[in-house]
Amino acid sequence: MSWEIRPCASNEELRAAMGPLWHYFGRSTPTDDQLERFARVLPAKRMHGAWADGRAVGGAGAFPFELTVPGGRVPAAGVSVVGVLPTHRRRGILAALMRAQLDACHERGEPVTYLWATEDTIYGRFGYGIGSFAGEIDLPRERSAYYARFEPSGEARIVPLEEAEPLVAPVYDRVAAETPGMFARTSAWWQARALADPEWRRRGGGDLQCVVLVLGSRPVAYALYRMTVAVDRGIQTGTVDVVEAMGDSPEATRAIWRYLLDVDWMARVRAGLLPLDHPLLLLLAEPRRLRFNVRDGLWVRLVDVGAALTARSYTPDGSVVVEVVDGFCPWNEGRWRVRAKGVERTTNEAELRCDVTALGSVYLGGFTWAQLARALRVEEMRSGAIARADTLFRTERLPWCPEIF
Repeated sequence: MSWEIRPCASNEELRAAMGPLWHYFGRSTPTDDQLERFARVLPAKRMHGAWADGRAVGGAGAFPFELTVPGGRVPAAGVSVVGVLPTHRRRGILAALMRAQLDACHERGEPVTYLWATEDTIYGRFGYGIGSFAGEIDLPRERSAYYARFEPSGEARIVPLEEAEPLVAPVYDRVAAETPGMFARTSAWWQARALADPEWRRRGGGDLQCVVLVLGSRPVAYALYRMTVAVDRGIQTGTVDVVEAMGDSPEATRAIWRYLLDVDWMARVRAGLLPLDHPLLLLLAEPRRLRFNVRDGLWVRLVDVGAALTARSYTPDGSVVVEVVDGFCPWNEGRWRVRAKGVERTTNEAELRCDVTALGSVYLGGFTWAQLARALRVEEMRSGAIARADTLFRTERLPWCPEIF
């Protein structure tokens, strides 16, 4: 059976191309509400479909993002809605979708693509490397005291979702501007995704709640969360599920988490997708009571190595020449001299040699070159090059993306 890969030409084709992924959710195609929300942030032309006999048998989308990288921002594609019907698996359709998508990103001038992987064995062969880890926490409320007495300043206000964007978006923007892995949210994204609360997103939990911490007249932190009330033999056993929470300073972050840990009637607080250097781990008096599970987070692919490396910053100490191997996007292959003054192709001898997946792992600061070396993912061609590269690529914080897109 023959098939072709091409971008969607309408929202109805967008719906059809999303269908293969929806099949794995036990549904045929997105509902009208789901399609409308996706179409507001994912133009049909950015969704590639695999078409056989006039129907979609696979699809892959790419949200248009501005990704924060160490020291700057870069146009990026947030890859999502990827799926192939089980009737058409093992025929090269996924590889063809990835080929078309990466070529399109390269032509549009998007040097980076990144994603959350449904399966961790899929994307490495297309040049994606693990760029971050994410933590999932579960904490008994009765064991959530901070190590030091804390009296929060400011005022916490519950805000209706329809009134939340002007209050929470500035906080998010300030955090996103300095946090690698986060992307700039448009108003459409806030309304269609971040602050949306359709029934199908609740998964048995309560309504999405929004609390904003205001200091003076300025919002400095916020949290989106759900509460599930439960009682066992007269004892409250409910759960607060934190969707996302952040503050624009350490003090604001500490205060918004204190609010979440003190919600009455709740016995536990759960959250996912936290960075592994989240301050909560050091704020607690009994950190052993915190169950912390780690999973892979963002997978990062440098579509244009030169442009991607140029978009981020480096410390002003020295330089390093990296030879990049990239079988899927051969235009990236070659030697690149990296230094604070700029990144350029070079014919100088390589000091490090790695494939593009390893470069994706260090790009946002989620891993170090020394870690790659211990895992035999990079070859040191000149003694001391690993140490110099780690000095150049050093970042102050681990990458974080607070939502799965």
